[in-house]
Formats: sequence, C-alpha cells, structure tokens
Amino acid sequence: MKIGISCYPTYGGSGVVATELGIHLARRGHEVHFITYAWPSRLKDYVENIYFHEVKVPEYPLFEYPPYALALATKMADIALNERLDLIHVHYAIPHAASAYLAKCMLEGQWNLKIVTTLHGTDITLVGADPSFLRITRFGIDQSDAVTAVSRYLQQRTEETFHPRKTIQVIYNFIDDRPLQAQPCEAMRRRVAPSGEPILIHLSNFRPVKRVLDVVRIAHLVSRRLPVQLILIGDGPERPRAEALARELGFADRVTFLGKQEDVYPLLAIGDVFLMPSKQESFGLAALEAMACGVPCVTSNAGGLPEIMVDGKTGFMAPIGNLELMAQRAMEILKVPELRDKMGRWARDHAVQHFHERKVVPRYLDVYRQVMKGSL
Repeated sequence: MKIGISCYPTYGGSGVVATELGIHLARRGHEVHFITYAWPSRLKDYVENIYFHEVKVPEYPLFEYPPYALALATKMADIALNERLDLIHVHYAIPHAASAYLAKCMLEGQWNLKIVTTLHGTDITLVGADPSFLRITRFGIDQSDAVTAVSRYLQQRTEETFHPRKTIQVIYNFIDDRPLQAQPCEAMRRRVAPSGEPILIHLSNFRPVKRVLDVVRIAHLVSRRLPVQLILIGDGPERPRAEALARELGFADRVTFLGKQEDVYPLLAIGDVFLMPSKQESFGLAALEAMACGVPCVTSNAGGLPEIMVDGKTGFMAPIGNLELMAQRAMEILKVPELRDKMGRWARDHAVQHFHERKVVPRYLDVYRQVMKGSL
C-alpha cells in the first residue's frame, strides 16, 4: 500500500506513535509519505520506503495567523494525486482530520482518497472539546473512513463528548524491540548516583497535566527515608517551576534535569522506579516505554493508565494527587531489591505480551484493508 501520514512531528506522544508506525509499515514493504511541517523527531535515520513532504505556509501581511490547515490540505491533495496514495492516516484530530477531508473534496472525480483518523488524547479531551473546535472535530471524525483511539478511556471520552456517528476502534500504542534491548547508560548512573543510590525517573513534555511538580514532591518525600536521586527527562512550560520547587525543598542537589533527549531508552533503563502522577493520560506511552525497559512504575490511576498497568505487578497505582501513597509505594519497591527486580520483569513481559508492534501494527493494516474494501 501507499500510505500518507500527517502528524505533529514533535516529541509528544501522537508524533512519536505516528512516526514509529510509519517506520514499521515501511519495514513491512509499504510506501510511507510523511506530510507535515517539519521532519519527524523520531525519524533519525534513513529508512527505505519512507518519503517526507514539507508543508510550507505562505506568510502575507493579511494573515494574522498562518493558515496551516489550508496549506496542509493542499499538500495532502497534491501528494495523494501525484503519488497515488491509497489512504492518508492522520494523527491528532485538529487540524489533520479536517484538512484530510478538504483534500478528499479537492480530489473528487480525480482520485478516491481514503482517510483514517487516530485520536490521541488532548485533541479530544482538551482542544477538540473547546466550543471553538467541537463542531469541526466531530465533523472530522464523522467524515473519516475509519477512526481509532489509543485506549478504551479515550474511546469513551470521545463518544461522551462528541456523540459521533462513526464507530471508534481501540488500537493501543506500542513498543518495539529497542527498549527491550536497551543497555543502561552506566556513565549517567555513575554521574547521578556515584554511591549506588536508587534512582527515580520521569519522562514527559512537562505540561501541567503531567504534574511534574508532584514528581519532585514525591521524590522529596521518598528522600526523607532513602537516599534517592531523581532524573527528569524532557522539557516544557513546567520545568522552571519544577526547578524552583526543588531548590525550595532543599532537594536540588538530588535532582537532575536532562532536558529533551533523542535516545531515552538507555536513560530509562537506569531507573529503579518510574514516576507518572499525571492528572490526565489518554494512554501513557512513557510508562509503557519504562515498563519495556524493565522499570516498575508508580502512577496515578488517570485515564488510560489502568489499561497499561497491572496494579501490584507491573508497579503500583494511586489516586490522582495522593503523593504520600505514591511515595510509600515507591519506597516499598526500593526497599526490597527482589521485589523491584520481579516487578521489572513483570513489567517487561506485560509490555511485550500486550503492546509489542508485532501485535499492534497488523491491527492498523487490518483497518487499512477494510477501508480499501469499503467494509467499514
């Protein structure tokens, strides 16, 4: 098949999943065309069968805001026609689903373009639910030939918020062999924990919903009982506040902010416990990646996290905002190395058994084939 993919080419979960899906489709022999405004951040090396088409937005004094959605639709139509794409798979509803439908309309009578839309989270729970975007989000969903969501939680939220006519299938996010094979970054471990201290670790885009300040507070609570170190991977609007909080708590010498990192798996693999106290998670890709690296997780019970975690086996869950319980659960894991190792093995096995790309990518291919047959 010839497949177009449009996404936000950033460090966020939707862009990561879209890019990884494109890579694995290409490795299976399909031709993949990324259509977006920048090179996808996860597409580091040349991959056979992958092509990139940059969307450029003209700048005119008349436009107070660059019309990206229109430029994207035009580029989608051009590439679909010129490359004879079988379908376009758009990730994140706003504006990609609407742009794809506009491209489809432009090609009417010339090319029958199919549209698959994957919903990832804030495109539904935050952006799409805003009154300014609710109607266009619902329209984009209903005009798609197939729609998927990354968790049952997100499927339910979409149905409750938008009451779409289109059936929404659940296809989980996935990992491949790379986190399973990742070798721990021993140089970082020695630098951060020279005396072998336990390491708590966190990875996110540092938006408020990730509750990064809670990560610092949980680690501080644990540090009163155990000499832990905290590593935070990522960057975003909450980083300055998290750095300030660490200083206020007198804890800054035990906290390492690494910023955005290209290869996170060797860093995750040095963690003893992964912390994710999020207020909202439509799936929780970072937690899954940590599990695949053999790291037990302590998370909130927000959104789709209960669909990834097995409480008491792959780690522990706690109610959102219950920092004392999260700290207690982290200490339970850290105090008993045998429990930490057992949970790490369970976490890795669970990730492989339920979320490996060998199980997930074929489900997307089934959706594509059904769309091409018109059977959805």
